[in-house]
Amino acid sequence: MKFIDEATIKVYAGDGGNGVATFRREKYEPMGGPSGGDGGRGGSIIVEADRNINTLVDYRYTRSFRAQRGENGRSAECYGAKGEDMVLRVPVGTVVSDKSSGQMLVDLSQDGQRALMAKGGNGGLGNVHFKSSMNRAPRQCTKGEPGEELELYLELKVLADVGLLGLPNAGKSTFIRSVSAAKPKVADYPFTTLHPNLGVVRVDAERSFVIADIPGIIEGAADGAGLGHQFLRHLQRTSLLLHLVDIAPFDEEVDPIREAKAIVEELRKYDEALYHKPRWLVLNKIDMLADAEEVVKKFIRNYDWKGQVFSISAISGIGCKELTYAIMQHIDENRAAEKLATEEQKTVAQNDSTRA
Repeated sequence: MKFIDEATIKVYAGDGGNGVATFRREKYEPMGGPSGGDGGRGGSIIVEADRNINTLVDYRYTRSFRAQRGENGRSAECYGAKGEDMVLRVPVGTVVSDKSSGQMLVDLSQDGQRALMAKGGNGGLGNVHFKSSMNRAPRQCTKGEPGEELELYLELKVLADVGLLGLPNAGKSTFIRSVSAAKPKVADYPFTTLHPNLGVVRVDAERSFVIADIPGIIEGAADGAGLGHQFLRHLQRTSLLLHLVDIAPFDEEVDPIREAKAIVEELRKYDEALYHKPRWLVLNKIDMLADAEEVVKKFIRNYDWKGQVFSISAISGIGCKELTYAIMQHIDENRAAEKLATEEQKTVAQNDSTRA
């Protein structure tokens, strides 16, 4: 299935049914009075996150969605049937925005989460509502209200704990194959990864994390070079970035330091928040170096890097286990801090409600 991570659609909630003006004409009640029922409410448009869906491909080619209209009212004070709601199922991690204003409407980050996008119109009133002591035979009725219309922009941001960042052929796909059961394509030419891949890294029987591999970005991505920035959105939900650098390029004219700085600069151009996200430096392909320790020290010194550094070989597995344990520890600490912050917020809210 083709991976689609963005789509623009138009949604139309159903119109309300019309009310009717009728009168009872039964055998023994020839002048029975008004009996027109109300129209039914139109169906609404609802979006729902579904973990069994991985792509927005269903919304790439079908761009218009219309909910059912409410039925008109009937005689004998019978109300029209309500229009059926239309539920649009999207992958978990989909962000829905108003296309015209750019305002985010909902972030569907949990399986089964639902949100109302367009509300169906109310049904019109039948003439039974207009009877009074002064108007015993009303002929007034109202039409149903139109349903809401909206143009929506759907953007999928995959849910992962860790994101891989680096140039094409830095070894990202090889690394995710080494530490998880994911099997992305690996080849000896650039841009073998054309869409994000997710892998579950299981550290032990009870602990695991999700790692995302996106297509490599190159210098000039902000201007559309390579695949541009179109897949960097998938790193925005991660709590940690791994910047993989090919420490042993085949081309001697390639400077790993300059290329590493260029990738970080592209990250900054795309999103300042993503640029300031915790980032570890992972120097790959150390098995290709005879004096790996000295080359690594020289790289760190010239790159002027102060953060976490790991030296690995993704293809042979050297250093990968130590790296995954360190990642798991980092994620556990983050989760514990988030849980503590949530509990503190609940305590503050309870105290405020008690005072009120």
